[in-house]
Parts: sequence; structure tokens; C-alpha cells
Amino acid sequence: MIVFAVLAAIVAYLIGSISFAVIFTKVFSKTDVREHGSGNAGTTNVLRVAGKTAGILTFVCDALKGAVAALLGMLVFKALFGSDADTMIMYGKYICGIACMIGHAFPIWFGFKGGKCAATSVGIFAVCCPVAIVMGLIGYAVNMLVTGVVSLSTLIATTLVVGFSIGINGFNGINNPDIVIILLSLLGGIIVFWRHKDNIKRLIKGEEKKLKIKK
Repeated sequence: MIVFAVLAAIVAYLIGSISFAVIFTKVFSKTDVREHGSGNAGTTNVLRVAGKTAGILTFVCDALKGAVAALLGMLVFKALFGSDADTMIMYGKYICGIACMIGHAFPIWFGFKGGKCAATSVGIFAVCCPVAIVMGLIGYAVNMLVTGVVSLSTLIATTLVVGFSIGINGFNGINNPDIVIILLSLLGGIIVFWRHKDNIKRLIKGEEKKLKIKK
């Protein structure tokens, strides 16, 4: 069982390693997104470098690969532990989701230079905890309307998603915490925050720019 669980995580990592930001920027702008702007292989930088169409495609595909990875974990763990093993199936979703995030941040196919995992985490948590991702997207949208700062909106959304994920999936009753789910949820949030460390420094200094999309 452990071997198949590990293989599922490896496949999820490989799925995460598909850098749609690099692919779509090369298709639409004939360049490598990592050589421009912030150097990040993510939706926001694609928007700035290659425009709206490439940016939207990047977000959608990054989110989809996160969802596919989490669904892979669900299916594999369901096959390994049985359809009644709800807890183990939930672990499978989170474990493969985290593996996908690591692949997105450090893609083996693209020199281990990837993105910040925000869009990918949308797909992952949409499978793991739909309510959490809805609340996170609402928080993101509200802050974008108020500030126009993508990184701050992403960090606020991430905090909401992790909080609701822990609150909904991390407790079977107030006095019965599921430490594995809590730790995996926190790990997902830590990855996103860590990948945004330079943005956080600029936010503290008041130097973070608002989103401006290339025409």
C-alpha cells in the first residue's frame, strides 16, 4: 500500500511540474516568462508579459492540474483503503495536492524554477474543501477591488482557505482534531507564503505594485 501511495504522490509532483506559465507565454509571446517582470512562472507575471488570454489560460490550467492531482490522491487512496475509509481518502487528496504544489514550485521539466502555487492551490482545495476555496476567492476578490494588489489578496485568500480547511476538515467534533489534516493544510499555506516571501518584504516596505495588465 505504501508503495502505491508514494507512486501517487510522485505522479502528482510530475503533474505539478507542468509549467503552463512557461508554455503559454512561449506560445503567445515567443519568450520565457521567467526572464521578464518578477521572474515568476505564474498567472500574474503571465498577465503582465503575455496578456489576458495567456494569463487566463495559465490560471485555469494551473488550477486544473491541482484538482487532477487531488482527485488522483482520492482515487488511489480509495482503491487502497476502501470506499469506507473516508479519513484515508481525505489524506490522499491533501498529500497528492501538496506534492503537486511542490512540483509547481520546483518543476523537474523546467529546471526546478516554477511559480508560487496560488492558482494550483485553488484546484487542490476545491477538491479537498470546496467551502474553503469559495471563502478564499471571495476574500481575494474583495481585497483586489479595494487595493488592486495581487500578492496581498493572495495571502489573505490563502489564510482564509487554510483556516476554513482546518475548521471543516481538521476537526471531527470540537475535541477531536485530525492532526494530519491540520498539518497538511498548514503546510499548503506555508508553501504559498514562503513562495511569496519577496512580495511580503515589499508589502512591509509599501513597495508592492498594483496589477497592470499589458494591452
